[in-house]
Amino acid sequence: MKFKLVFLLPFALVPWFCLGTLFTSKANALPGQTTDRVTAWIKAHPTLRPSSGETLLVRKSDTAAVRFIFQASVLSPGLATPAGDPGVIRTEQIDLFNAIDGVTANRLEESLRVIYGLDIYQDYQRAQVVYAYPNEAMVREARGQAAPLQEALQGQLRLGDRYAYWLEIAQPRQGFPITGKITILLKSDLDKLESELRNR
Repeated sequence: MKFKLVFLLPFALVPWFCLGTLFTSKANALPGQTTDRVTAWIKAHPTLRPSSGETLLVRKSDTAAVRFIFQASVLSPGLATPAGDPGVIRTEQIDLFNAIDGVTANRLEESLRVIYGLDIYQDYQRAQVVYAYPNEAMVREARGQAAPLQEALQGQLRLGDRYAYWLEIAQPRQGFPITGKITILLKSDLDKLESELRNR
């Protein structure tokens, strides 16, 4: 069944200023809560609307050029580590792919607002940026390489009052970015993720 990706924000089928009237969902299942509660929230969410058999991973596609993935996980973000409590969600991630209009930070941030509502969106907006990349050292290192990378990752980690956030966009050397993700994670997992990103 073809699914119109009206939640893919300004580059989708509905103007961005109409989204607030279409989607009034309020986040009531987030990292730190049980898998059962998050699964029930995903199932009832008017935007996510999982297909039969989907629980913590939801895939939507309008065309091959426009895709959306929402995933909740019991694992901490970054490099795989043993799960703490298999009954508790640690991260929730939104992935966008749009080969037609591209993916920007604003579109990822708006997807956060559509899925989670104003409270989480405002927590993200007020959050302190604790790490952003690429930084100057990375740029100097890349310039010294004989064969420059075809794609660079641009992102940042933010620490809010309620959660930590990870935004990342793959920026090709030519053209505009077509993939990106925004992740909500437990504040206790932020140091681990920051250390991994600084050392990769």
